[in-house]
Parts: sequence; C-alpha cells; structure tokens
Amino acid sequence: MQVTSTTLSLTVDDVAASRDFLVDHFGYRERVVAEGFVSLGRDDAAVDIVLLRRGIEVLPEGLRDQSAAGVIVALVVADLAAQEARLRREGVPITMPMQEEEWGERLFQVTDPNGVVIQLVEWVEGGRSWAGDRS
Repeated sequence: MQVTSTTLSLTVDDVAASRDFLVDHFGYRERVVAEGFVSLGRDDAAVDIVLLRRGIEVLPEGLRDQSAAGVIVALVVADLAAQEARLRREGVPITMPMQEEEWGERLFQVTDPNGVVIQLVEWVEGGRSWAGDRS
C-alpha cells in the first residue's frame, strides 16, 4: 500500500468559521468548496482537512448529527515559541498554555470556533528541538 496523502474529515456546525480559522491562522487554503463542505490543504506535510456541516446528507445517517469531539489536530512545527507569539498577536486565545512533557514533546493548544482543538507541537530531543523527519 502506498499512501499518497492524509485527510482528516471533521463534522462541525459552522463550516465557514472553522475554514476561516484554519485559513487565517494556519495557512490552509480552500481546494474544493460546495454547500456544507470545504476541503482545505497546504503545500507542506500538514494533514488535509475536510469540513462537513453537521446534518449533511453525504454522511451516513447514524453520523449526520454528530460533530467533531475529542479530536485534536496536532501540527508539528519548528520554533514553537514563535508560533505561540504569532497566534497571540493575531488575537487567538491559547486554550492550553505551553508545556513540555517528560517524553520530549513541547506543545500548546488553541480551539477553533466549533471547538476543534489545534495543538502545535515541537519535539525536544537531547536538549535540541526538532520538527519533521524523525528518522
């Protein structure tokens, strides 16, 4: 099996609000747009994101009324402190402040208007921070 891309599909009440949040603050851009649907992507290794309006008929009947809950979209970045400062300047509330876990993960979280948690992560190994290739 060869995976050519990865997409996370999230069901939300207000597709435009989540789209604007990801476009304005995280560099995503619209790839495909339709009523109650938007596909977002970036040109780097970030996961593509599809936003579906809760209740949309393309969802299986048992899932139509559910919305994204308990999902954290984690983006590994370089210079985490600079990203936190940028988001603060842009007026994005930090919903979980910067912290470092004992296993070497430094992170903070923000939450979009639909309650989707975006976590920015920087891995610290041997006192040095690294992002991207972990081989």
